[in-house]
Amino acid sequence: MASLYLLIPIAIIFVCIAVAVFIWAVKSEQFEDLERQGFDILFDENEEKNKTSAASEKPSHPEGKDQAS
Repeated sequence: MASLYLLIPIAIIFVCIAVAVFIWAVKSEQFEDLERQGFDILFDENEEKNKTSAASEKPSHPEGKDQAS
């Protein structure tokens, strides 16, 4: 019976900590995009690298012509 006087306050403290962590996770938008991680596993990493490298390559001249002409 004496152990209940110790275990009940400890359990209440753990519940309060769990509720505080959950509220922090909701406020910091941890649950906003739940589907992205599931879709990431379906796509190849090389496709993302090719898209970013193609977007970063720009022609040396805005019109795409040689600078000498």
